Amino acid sequence: MTHQLSSPDFHGEEKEQVTSIGQIKPELYRPKGDQGEGKQGDTCGKISFLLRYAFNTEQLVVKILKALDLPAKDANGFSDPYVKIYLLPDRKKKFQTKVHRKTLNPVFNETFQFGVPLNELHSRKLHFSVYDFDRFSRHDLIGQVVVDNLLDFSEGTGEKPIWRDIVEGTAEKADLGELNFSLCYLPTAGRLTATVIKATNLKAMDLTGFSDPYVKASLMCDGRRLKKRKTSIKKNTLNPTYNEALVFDIPNENIESVSIIIAVMDYDCIGHNEVIGMCRVGSDAEGPGREHWAAMLANPRKPIEHWHQLVEVTSSSCCSNNSSSSS
Repeated sequence: MTHQLSSPDFHGEEKEQVTSIGQIKPELYRPKGDQGEGKQGDTCGKISFLLRYAFNTEQLVVKILKALDLPAKDANGFSDPYVKIYLLPDRKKKFQTKVHRKTLNPVFNETFQFGVPLNELHSRKLHFSVYDFDRFSRHDLIGQVVVDNLLDFSEGTGEKPIWRDIVEGTAEKADLGELNFSLCYLPTAGRLTATVIKATNLKAMDLTGFSDPYVKASLMCDGRRLKKRKTSIKKNTLNPTYNEALVFDIPNENIESVSIIIAVMDYDCIGHNEVIGMCRVGSDAEGPGREHWAAMLANPRKPIEHWHQLVEVTSSSCCSNNSSSSS
């Protein structure tokens, strides 16, 4: 049976008071370069960037210059583009440009550095994903570029722009980020402590390319929220560190019948706070959420730390609006 994560309390949440990211080949510089790994798909604009390798620091330096002729993704005839960049096969570390509003020809001029030994360059690939920013829904993937043969750039000066066609790609699985927290239960005291440690690679919710994240934990029983706790807000970051304890009083006889929904929220000082992603732990949760809970119960009085992939909120009856406490 699939348990979908949902809570109407997290959708468009009202503003709340919250407590405490060889040789250079001439053909690479032509305006219509090859399309990376030869992915099938229509081109949807071009992207320009500089590449060079810094031998003294063993870093691949990437400067994203601009994009041209992007497709319009919004009803106003424009897009709000930004670029994510990875050095494959590693997807844990990524960089992201700022969002540029209402344009099909954004100028970025942003520089990023990947630490990589020279002897590994031949096995790495540079991956650009161009997105259209959307404040209230999943960001639209415009297209992608993959650059291999990075060793060929190691002797270049990185002064001449490289142009590549942006190839239309299929929508990627929502990349909302990961949350690291520990659970510790004291049966005699009837106390559960969820220590929120940190989050990584959160989805950008603001036009700056960052978010203002905080973590909200809700104690649930039979679809009702009994209690909630929150961390402090961390401003302008996609990789916040908290190290904050959220404590719930749960009698030992009730521990098997409750679960905890943990939501990473984006704080907005003007409008509504928005959910970035969620995870759920409990005896009736699925996968990592059930395993983490079981490990906590099997090791009383010992903090058990796990990483959890954040998922989107979906419409479901697993959590209702009924609550013994206010939102």
